[in-house]
Amino acid sequence: MKFKTILLATFLTLFTNLSHAGEGMWLPLLLSQLNEKEMRDMGMRITAEDIYSINHSSLKDAIVLFGGGCTGELVSDKGLLLTNHHCGYGNIQKHSSLEHDYLTNGFWSQRLEEELPNPGLSVTFLVRMEDVTQSTLKGINNNISQKIRDSIIQSNIKILVKEAVKGTHYTAQVKPFYSGNQYYLFVSETFTDVRLVGAPPSNIGKFGGDTDNWMWPRHTGDFSMFRIYAGKDNKPAEYSKDNVPYRPAKHLTISLKGIKEGDFTFVYGFPGTTQEYLPSYAVDMTAMQRNPVAIGLRQQRLDIIDKAMESDRLTRIQYSAKAAGISNTWKKMIGESRGIKLLDGIEKKQEFEKDFQQWAQSNPELNAKYGQLLPAFGKAFGAFVPVNIAYTYISEGLLGIELVRFSYGYNNLVKFCNDKSKTDDEISKLIEGLKISAAAFHKNYNKQVDVKLFETLMTTYTKSCETDLQVPYVKETTAKYKGDINTWTNDLYKNTLFADSAKLYAFLSGFKRKDARKIEKDPAYILASGIYTYSQNIFYPLVTSFYATNDSLQRLYIAAQMEMQPEKRFYPDANSTLRIAYGNVKGYKPADAVEYNWFTTLDGIMQKENPDIYDYVVEPKLKELYNLRDYGRYADADKSMHVGFIASNHTTGGNSGSPVLNAEGQLIGINFDRCWEGTMSDLMYDPDQCRNISLDIRYCLFIIDKMAGAKRLVDEMTIVE
Repeated sequence: MKFKTILLATFLTLFTNLSHAGEGMWLPLLLSQLNEKEMRDMGMRITAEDIYSINHSSLKDAIVLFGGGCTGELVSDKGLLLTNHHCGYGNIQKHSSLEHDYLTNGFWSQRLEEELPNPGLSVTFLVRMEDVTQSTLKGINNNISQKIRDSIIQSNIKILVKEAVKGTHYTAQVKPFYSGNQYYLFVSETFTDVRLVGAPPSNIGKFGGDTDNWMWPRHTGDFSMFRIYAGKDNKPAEYSKDNVPYRPAKHLTISLKGIKEGDFTFVYGFPGTTQEYLPSYAVDMTAMQRNPVAIGLRQQRLDIIDKAMESDRLTRIQYSAKAAGISNTWKKMIGESRGIKLLDGIEKKQEFEKDFQQWAQSNPELNAKYGQLLPAFGKAFGAFVPVNIAYTYISEGLLGIELVRFSYGYNNLVKFCNDKSKTDDEISKLIEGLKISAAAFHKNYNKQVDVKLFETLMTTYTKSCETDLQVPYVKETTAKYKGDINTWTNDLYKNTLFADSAKLYAFLSGFKRKDARKIEKDPAYILASGIYTYSQNIFYPLVTSFYATNDSLQRLYIAAQMEMQPEKRFYPDANSTLRIAYGNVKGYKPADAVEYNWFTTLDGIMQKENPDIYDYVVEPKLKELYNLRDYGRYADADKSMHVGFIASNHTTGGNSGSPVLNAEGQLIGINFDRCWEGTMSDLMYDPDQCRNISLDIRYCLFIIDKMAGAKRLVDEMTIVE
């Protein structure tokens, strides 16, 4: 394929600078070809080989994918790991109760035996990555359909993955880059015995709460500590008391030397998703049409949950993690849409598209390949936007009702019972699993909260979602109740089995195959089935068709952009693979007459203190240390206790918990957020507004050592002063 040859040659041979230093999430494998010179010119004093190597231990061997969507870093030779408090939040919450409220009070193990196991939590190391574009695209030509193309690619990938892990305990995957113009193989090693070591109280780890989330200045001690355990052979092993702390090939050295404005920094982690090369139609759909609907629905959920948490301590424990997840995306979407609007992002995309169309029509060969791309995008998005909005009302509205999601979890049980080929033993095993999931669900469920969610979200759905695209069962039931959502709600929660833990457990304990009929007649299950069935039968085919068309168009569009701009160095969009982002410590000006400094201090925590607001309560011990100015060796040269700092590293979701490293490759901070004014960086990077927010590693160690009294953990680390 001619465009593939041009793309590969362009990608691997260009060394020109980006228009914006700091923009980009780069593959560690290609740093020496594409980025090392620029990084060294910006101040880096190590080599690309020190960052990524398959021949000897390198910084990559100290970086892990934490859980399913964060990053962590090894900071000792005994498997000690740092990540964000909000990344560990769900596991901290699972260990919390009224008797042991680790969310409020924090948790610190005093010895290895006290470290808490976390079933379901894993960490993954990258062993190596490899360009497998040629092998993946073997047999592909311009004359085949997208369906056949995908089939050939999947067949090729299956062979590559099988060969890559043969004779090992590793796993492998092949991921597309530049929308399928390139492919890379990633071989990984996963550990499943990961134990909670320590976490600060939420008044430190989540200081400022949702109010400060995505904002700068920031004063959040957003960290938690875990430890990886392995078998005695140092290989992955399921949880066992006989497992021992993992011995990593590399752990990070921590610097207490401090930083200053202008210093070179880089972030090493697993960024989740960015979409920098989309057409204007896609940006408009996301930022200006879908986001406002999702924002409104999440706001309704937060209003109900926050009010309930404020009035009851148990509800706070039950819903803290849920509220944090809802709020995080809610506030990000607000900032993203705002940023695109202020940046004139859609207009800038449209200006580029005018130039693109002129270029594409500049000769017959280009016109044949790319001349109809933008019109095809316009047609596809024009048809899909109403569908996308309607589905948003389902995904962010109806599925925001906990009872709906939970009751549909019994769909497999109904199928098993109606399938004569399924044995009673198979059904019994499924029942035991449902008992466990039911106990976990009801432990963190408040019926009164969910009733209010149902009333509010169902009312919004029936009044705001386009009538022709509403779930038929919802329309029929609303008509049956003559629009009286409150009465429907009361009847539903009164008659359903799933909202009452005692009734449900008794039902499952005495379950017989014929009892599946009771599930099929349950009003919550009927509603959930109606929603999911409609989504699967109507929305799923439409969404699948759209993305099949869009993926094909986007692949050609990126190839065309590269061909059009041979002087530009293109970085691949984030896709949860290991990346490097680099920039400089730097403040910014978010608005007229407003200028932000690049760091915050403990002074700011005291200035924000408000004992009447949960998120701004200051721990007594922290206040005592502040009043004594007892910062030990963790104080800055200016004698203050630095808390956070910002820099121009290009980050996104998934970079939470990523190490922020200095010019020597030493740990100076833990990335945990972006500034609100720059959240549109997933779609469009602005060098003036995009800043990543990091916890100063000295504040992290200060909390561990001076406040928590867990000096034994600091003593494990390799520290330079």
